[in-house]
Amino acid sequence: MTPPDTAPRRPRRRPARGRLGVDLRTALGVVGGLLAWFALAFLAPAVVSLVTGEPPWPFLVAGAVTAVTGLALRRLTGGRPPLGVREGFLVVVAVWLLVPAFGALPFLLGRVPQLDHPVDAYFEAMSGFTATGASVLTDVDAVGTDMLFWRQLTLVLGGLGIIVLALAVLPRLRIGGRELLRSELPGPVEMESLGATVRGTARRLWKIYLAVTAAGVLVLAGLGWAGLDRRMDLFHAFSYATSAVALGGFTPDAGSARDLAPVTQWVLCALMVVAGVNLLRLYRLAVLRQFRAGLRDEELRLYLALLVAGSAVLAAELFAAGAVQGPGGVRHAVFQTVSVMTTTGFATVDWSHWGTLAALTLLALMFVGACAGSASGSVKVVRHLVLFRFTRHQLEQAVHPDAVLPVRVSGRVVDDRALRSALVFALLYVLALAVGTLCLAADAAVSAPGTGAFTALGAAAACLGNVGPAFGELGPFGSYAPLGAVSKVVLTALMFLGRIEIVPLAVLLRRGYWRA
Repeated sequence: MTPPDTAPRRPRRRPARGRLGVDLRTALGVVGGLLAWFALAFLAPAVVSLVTGEPPWPFLVAGAVTAVTGLALRRLTGGRPPLGVREGFLVVVAVWLLVPAFGALPFLLGRVPQLDHPVDAYFEAMSGFTATGASVLTDVDAVGTDMLFWRQLTLVLGGLGIIVLALAVLPRLRIGGRELLRSELPGPVEMESLGATVRGTARRLWKIYLAVTAAGVLVLAGLGWAGLDRRMDLFHAFSYATSAVALGGFTPDAGSARDLAPVTQWVLCALMVVAGVNLLRLYRLAVLRQFRAGLRDEELRLYLALLVAGSAVLAAELFAAGAVQGPGGVRHAVFQTVSVMTTTGFATVDWSHWGTLAALTLLALMFVGACAGSASGSVKVVRHLVLFRFTRHQLEQAVHPDAVLPVRVSGRVVDDRALRSALVFALLYVLALAVGTLCLAADAAVSAPGTGAFTALGAAAACLGNVGPAFGELGPFGSYAPLGAVSKVVLTALMFLGRIEIVPLAVLLRRGYWRA
């Protein structure tokens, strides 16, 4: 009988990282590969330019610059997966900073009116890719169809996530992709039960995302073909459907959804509600027919309940104040509740004139968000649920200190790591909101005296929550153009933070992240 090996085992050696605690070559190599892949997206608006008789060279040049930069970065770094958790954070931050920068090139090269300044172009591109919907355009009609199409395409690519799409189509990212998928999907998402592989999971997510978008385009175009809404041609159907499903809010019309037929507004409302559901849950409901599991999903139930309650409260406030009346008033109240809470940013009326109470209600809805795993921004319903359960748990623990009272959501115990994550995110979110509001107020005091504190708070909340329109001149039928360059940079940063959910950048700013 062979005696057991009693020699001490050597600990596994970590991959060499040089002096840094993060493998920059691997991370930047992946970023380069993603940029090279992203360059293909410029071909679609170039084709639209040829069809509409507009010059396609701004998109072709932008695509070439993006591809060359990505391939050069890939070649110089020689980075290859696997990726670790540290590298995943760096990739997410770098991609969401660089992709809008390259996405802004067509606006600059084409000298698009109102977007020919680098700050304005980057603001608009960041707003599109983060599915925020804030805009510096004051005259949408002056922008060509190809540029408007590109603006809508940024919503499609950014709504679910550029990295999620790359994971679905690039086989080389399957190793280490789980860290990227965890960092990329908004909110604390459970993904292991959906698919055995990261690539399979990402593909399913994009299939359901594109299926809902295609259904929205067909329904909206059908309303136009049936004569129920003559404004709804194929391009408008594509624009409004992509905005609704991406929860972004960009439209080819200056009046957002104001001039659409009531039936079209109801369809958009339904699309926003569906798009706000966790895509993993939506897949299980639509494809796997797991209806009982859907009924047990507390996040989904609370999401729908908050939409109903918010609509009822806002309608009651508006009817009591005489701001709206009749069935149209109910439609406006429901539409704006759904639009703001899901962080879409569509508008049928200018809510800036609804009064203080209604404005505060809409401001509160900006902090709710939709379900985790959707394209929604803001805090997300599941985090509110976890924080509420944790608070109740702490109060009960104070009365019964020896009792074992785990925090549960949908019948599952929430571990300490998830609780800490929700608490940290909430604190960072409030901190980012406070700092952003103070910066906006300070810049307004210097460059635009008279801009109120509530306007600054609303703009910060709208951009950090990826809602888009705020209040006053920054409202749904206004524009962020009157703001100074400093305020636009601050709001661009808030949109970026809202999309990556703050934590990845906060991790990168720690000194310990860069230490070996």
